[in-house]
Amino acid sequence: MRALFARRSPRRRQEDILLELLGQLRVMTEEIRRANLIQQYRLTLDQMDRAIDDPTLADAASTLTGLSEVKRRQMIFANREFGNLLLGHRVGVHTWDELVGHLRVLCRNELFAEYWDRTMEHRRSLPADSTEARVGEIVDVMSGSWVGRVRMRRAPALLPGDAVQ
Repeated sequence: MRALFARRSPRRRQEDILLELLGQLRVMTEEIRRANLIQQYRLTLDQMDRAIDDPTLADAASTLTGLSEVKRRQMIFANREFGNLLLGHRVGVHTWDELVGHLRVLCRNELFAEYWDRTMEHRRSLPADSTEARVGEIVDVMSGSWVGRVRMRRAPALLPGDAVQ
């Protein structure tokens, strides 16, 4: 019995080490994913900043029509603000509840409400189970964008205690 226990001990130790390494690998993989998200967003912000600074780039970067130069810049900035909040949630800066709270404040801004209304078609192709679609549905409810419209997906389930204001 003692010999069996002695033989298993190094193997058990190896299994424990392997499990620990796999756990560390999962953590590192998630950190790399978050770093990639942040880097991609930095590139997007750089493009948005250039578009805000240069009207000719703003025209190239935007699919919205019939906007003045100033309004187009405002729409790009509204997109930038929304993207920043979404990224904050995706990389763990904001919990879901915190994200919903920040979105509630953002939805009170008239320019953001106009941006949200003008970009409704852009969100229709999002996979229904994606974070972006789920957040979009929450913003639709908060902003009243879904009222009186046929929705392609069901209305979102808010978290308990998350009353829409």
